Amino acid sequence: MTRIAVMVSGGGTNLQALLDAAAAGRIPHGEFALVIASNPSAYALERAKKAGIESTVVRRKDYPDQDSFDQAIVDVLHEHDIDMVILAGYLSILGGVMIEAYRDRIINIHPSLIPSFCGKGFYGLKVHEAALERGVKVTGATVHLVNEIPDGGRILLQKAVAVEDGDTPEVLQKRVMEQAEWILLPQAAELLARQLEEENR
Repeated sequence: MTRIAVMVSGGGTNLQALLDAAAAGRIPHGEFALVIASNPSAYALERAKKAGIESTVVRRKDYPDQDSFDQAIVDVLHEHDIDMVILAGYLSILGGVMIEAYRDRIINIHPSLIPSFCGKGFYGLKVHEAALERGVKVTGATVHLVNEIPDGGRILLQKAVAVEDGDTPEVLQKRVMEQAEWILLPQAAELLARQLEEENR
């Protein structure tokens, strides 16, 4: 069984989608063993508690530089024997130390069809604002492996979502979550968990 950590910063709706999928038996090769929050007031921590999953907080501002912050995360992951990591609305940047330690074992969900509206500065509502401003008729979500380039890793799954007349960034964000993010992330979690389990046989 592949042991999974989920890294969060806010409400944890993507975490909830993962937990619900696991409870429904849709992630048979993965076990959610840890939630790491970048923010002690993240509601995602409550979701972890309700699901009986251990959680911890690692804040960037508690460390003098990126490498020591990354190392602190890696240490926590190793303490819990974590095999793979899912970034689910995680807003802190991960550096080389973390990426190297979990090369090809970290996935992220991004609320657009990469390569559109991605990279540095594109997160949360900003992505949907940019999509509406540009006038695109189709947007969506992408799950990709994490590498040193923001949103630059290999794409695992994508799903398109229609942009409708009168959409606000908030309305579009909700539709992308419901129709793409909450569907894709559990699928990608199972995909990678199964792959890692096969490699470790």
